[in-house]
Amino acid sequence: MPLQLDIASILLNGLQQGAIYALLGIGLTIILGTMEFLNLAHGALYLVGAYTGLIVFQETALTNGLLYSSGITTIGFEGGFLAALIVVPIVGFGVGLLMERFVAEPFYDRPETDQLLVTFGLALIVEETIKNVIGGNTFQSIAPQTIFGVNVSQPVNLPVVGLFPSWRLFIIVIAFVVIAATWLAIERTDFGLVVQAGTHDSEMVRILGIPINRSYSLVFALGAALAAFAGLIGASIQTLSPQIGTDQALLPAFLTIVVGGAGSVRGAIAGGLVLGLIISAMTQTYSQWAQIVLYLFVALMLVFRPEGLFGSGEVGE
Repeated sequence: MPLQLDIASILLNGLQQGAIYALLGIGLTIILGTMEFLNLAHGALYLVGAYTGLIVFQETALTNGLLYSSGITTIGFEGGFLAALIVVPIVGFGVGLLMERFVAEPFYDRPETDQLLVTFGLALIVEETIKNVIGGNTFQSIAPQTIFGVNVSQPVNLPVVGLFPSWRLFIIVIAFVVIAATWLAIERTDFGLVVQAGTHDSEMVRILGIPINRSYSLVFALGAALAAFAGLIGASIQTLSPQIGTDQALLPAFLTIVVGGAGSVRGAIAGGLVLGLIISAMTQTYSQWAQIVLYLFVALMLVFRPEGLFGSGEVGE
């Protein structure tokens, strides 16, 4: 394969994986940067998004689990991917609101170890609940045949790259549209300004009569919606199982904010793309070294630039 073709393919695959990492990283970093809350249940939100997408997208046969034992042999609505694109972020947003109110808020002033323990426990509860109710089986990815009337099941012939899966190209586009909209919401809206002000001095914001707690709830819900959305598009290119929340979401999300810097949306985007490109390059060249090189890179970042690429502890910086 020519070198030019290799590089172009690595870039596209890296953008696709990096976009998913960035969505996860943004959700985690705005919660961490705004409320200084360590959320180990972030991967569970990805898991919720993936399984909600599965249920909305198609009818799926069950082979074990509580539902199957109760006589329910299929789940799902055959709603298609467009319906999933609408429903999944809404479900993620709602779950985020409930999670902030009943799990996160009581622990805002507690030690970080308490936050880690309660959110890690919640992640295990979500994972085990899905495993016991729906079953521990692996489900196939939920990529659609068409979207907006366009056939995305066939590869598209791109300059330099050649044939590339059109669905993965669509994922890159829609992920970056969502990332750009999130960045604009935090950088260019009154809501974003309140959140940033609250990061500097939440007490002063309260004295000015601004309901900062409501903004915190919305920030948490927004982060949850982004994680759920990442779960949906991740489920369209990889198989689903109850373990994906930890293996494919939680660890990459934390690695992303280590590289990009805690509390920085711009850093989460940059960190996600850097990690996506590393994984893509190593998978395409020396796949057996991909994970080793990824974690080695993150370790070197911690040693030589512990604040990350754009870390400042403030949302939107």
